[in-house]
Amino acid sequence: MSETATQIPVSELIPILSAISDRSWERFLEVEKQFVIQHGIKAWEDFFASRLKPSLDKDSDRWLLGMWCSAGIVSVKDVT
Repeated sequence: MSETATQIPVSELIPILSAISDRSWERFLEVEKQFVIQHGIKAWEDFFASRLKPSLDKDSDRWLLGMWCSAGIVSVKDVT
């Protein structure tokens, strides 16, 4: 995990987890976009892999994967 990913405040994790919990794909994409704009793509990749993904329960993890697959897997680099 990069130093940048460890310095992202928990307050930025909460809206992402809320969007996932509410099963709101559109809100997840918006929060993801704002994160990338503020911190950069590398920070998002590290943050997602080391802090966000491991925090998801099984159903949420499956939902997120299903949403990515149903929309076609698009690189987060296309978000900005």
